[in-house]
Amino acid sequence: MSETIYVGVDLGGTAIKVGICDEQGQLLNTYEGPTETEKGTETIIDNIVKYVHLIVEQSTYTWEQVGGVGAGLAGFMDLKEGIILHSPNLPFRNVPIRAILSERLGKPVRVDNDANVAALGEAWSGAGQGVANCVCYTLGTGVGGGIIIDGKIYQGFSGVAGELGHMAVIPDLEAIQCGCGKMGCLETVSSATGIIRMAKDAVQRGDRTSLSTLEHMMAKDVFDAAKAGDEVAARIVNRAAFYLGKAMSAVAMVLNPERFIIGGGVSKAGDILFDEIRNVFYKLTPDSLQKGIEIVPATLGNDAGMIGAAGLFRS
Repeated sequence: MSETIYVGVDLGGTAIKVGICDEQGQLLNTYEGPTETEKGTETIIDNIVKYVHLIVEQSTYTWEQVGGVGAGLAGFMDLKEGIILHSPNLPFRNVPIRAILSERLGKPVRVDNDANVAALGEAWSGAGQGVANCVCYTLGTGVGGGIIIDGKIYQGFSGVAGELGHMAVIPDLEAIQCGCGKMGCLETVSSATGIIRMAKDAVQRGDRTSLSTLEHMMAKDVFDAAKAGDEVAARIVNRAAFYLGKAMSAVAMVLNPERFIIGGGVSKAGDILFDEIRNVFYKLTPDSLQKGIEIVPATLGNDAGMIGAAGLFRS
């Protein structure tokens, strides 16, 4: 066999997901193993190397066919040097991860932020397939982002472009402090964490809502209540959607992407979220700048990170 394959690594705090992709971005094989974060940096790196070798050994491909290994990593990075400066969920501090993995694997290694590689995965073979310019939002515990221009991740001069969840879009009188330390970030209202916070605030205020009967609230509970006609829950969903649509409008005026792609657990809410996002976006964005722009759900789910990491080797 002469076909070249690429291995993508999605490094999480609990699990390491590894996938083999072909040159068209099709996911051919996957493997998942524990990160073992509690054992420290060396064990995590050992596990990455072990899982990469294992997935190739279990496939019909040979090690010689591996053209490179890409990795998506959560945290603050020096992308030019391939160094993880700090990771909130991993014991990495100033770790030259690219150089270490390249030496251990004997293959070219490329690394990037996890939100960026998820965006690249969607652009390569997911909801952004065939679109040169798109912007991706990942709505989960936080709000991640990735910008794809001419089919490639846009990183900015210092490698931190695409922090879309930290756009300050909430008016001062409504703003609360974000985990990043700043006030009024999109993440404070449009993430699962933000939605749950707003719901708990409503319950504590004594608002009449079915959410008050829940002991352990999740974002899905808020969406389900809104779909069932709960006015308080609907107001929370609309607020999350409003500020996401508002942020997208600002991004559209700067980048003019062809497509916005929304992924992550919150995106599974469906039309009740997407309809309002679209309404706000089209209301706030001038006609000439909104023409032809689509707002669509992501399609790759948890595979986006593996595919996008492998996609770091796209020419």
